[in-house]
Amino acid sequence: MSKYYEAQWQRDISLFLFSQTISLIGSTIVQYAITWHLTLTAKSGFILTLAVIFGFLPTVFIAPFAGVWADRFNRKKVIVMADGFIAIATLILAILFYRGYDSIWVLLIISSIRAFGSGIQSPAVSAVFPQLVPEKKLMRINGLNGTINSMGNLFSPMISGFLLNYLPLATIFMIDVITALIAIIIVGFFIKIPVHKKAREVPTTYYIEDLKSGFTYIRDHVVIRKLFGYYAFAFLMFVPINFLSPLHVARVFGDEVWRLSTLQIAFSAGMIIGGGVVIVSGGFRNRMHSVLFSAFMIGLSGVSMGLVQNFWFFISLMGVVGLVVPLLSTPSMVLLQEKVSEAYLGRVFGVATMFGNLVIPIGMAIFGPLADRLAITDILVFTGLVMIIVALLAFRDKVVIEAGEPVEQE
Repeated sequence: MSKYYEAQWQRDISLFLFSQTISLIGSTIVQYAITWHLTLTAKSGFILTLAVIFGFLPTVFIAPFAGVWADRFNRKKVIVMADGFIAIATLILAILFYRGYDSIWVLLIISSIRAFGSGIQSPAVSAVFPQLVPEKKLMRINGLNGTINSMGNLFSPMISGFLLNYLPLATIFMIDVITALIAIIIVGFFIKIPVHKKAREVPTTYYIEDLKSGFTYIRDHVVIRKLFGYYAFAFLMFVPINFLSPLHVARVFGDEVWRLSTLQIAFSAGMIIGGGVVIVSGGFRNRMHSVLFSAFMIGLSGVSMGLVQNFWFFISLMGVVGLVVPLLSTPSMVLLQEKVSEAYLGRVFGVATMFGNLVIPIGMAIFGPLADRLAITDILVFTGLVMIIVALLAFRDKVVIEAGEPVEQE
């Protein structure tokens, strides 16, 4: 690798990571403001379930088509247009709130529109990494990306909690508009993302044919098919820890904003440390060992969170969950980037986005209403035990364990 090429890809990926981080921070600040506004005003598992459904379900429908767009068109333009779409939707939300249209239904509808934009953007962003980064550097760059995102998630709840005490919700919405514009300028004018081969070709098939071929590719690729299955299951069992823990804190330990902030800060701080471990060590040599170890530890932490009665112990366990999440998310991402043909990257990540966002509302549709009838602690114990059992069984799956071996020793 020449020094010029190395300097070029490092510059481009640095700017790309910075742009996505800026955009993520703005979106996360707004999302926490919306979530906590709903949590503290409604204190209802049903309302939180609606928020998750409206926030994730649109992505389920758009993501497969977005994957086709990411394979057919210039991924740089797809990312810029999606960011712009989200910024416009958020601006409309801010205007509506300024004019007094501040009902829960307004929040839910605009959240669903924002989700469409995220669903379009996500497959293109994931597919861009192998275009910008040499293959042997993918694990560490993905780990760096996860760590940067975690740092954004660490500061975002603190910023959001602070701003909620001093600013109207509508003013907080404008932060996302500004950060999206900054990201659009950086990606649009300062980063050189090569146009991939398929985007340079004249399409010879219909959208629906490209869409079907993406699903066929996943179906016929046994490793990817199994990875999707395990990943979807982990997401499902992770739903109570991720989405019901704030409600549990508000009901049992107190509904002060600082408690919700502390919960998210502990999770994000853990992710920063865990991401640092991935950057330095790359995790276990076998990618799947990292994934399944993480799933086991998340399950064990979930069981423990369901048993403890001390707020700070509960917070510490949330930190442990954050610590091991990068060992699940980063190797999973790298496995797909390594195993999937370049021509199918957008469609595979589109389907991955669809599954990830479908599992979450399904999980909330199951566990959200249960949280109004059962103790959340019982739900945490049950889902944690199931995750532990499945993680142990998956260690015996020779197909995915063999697929977890690295492409080359790093």
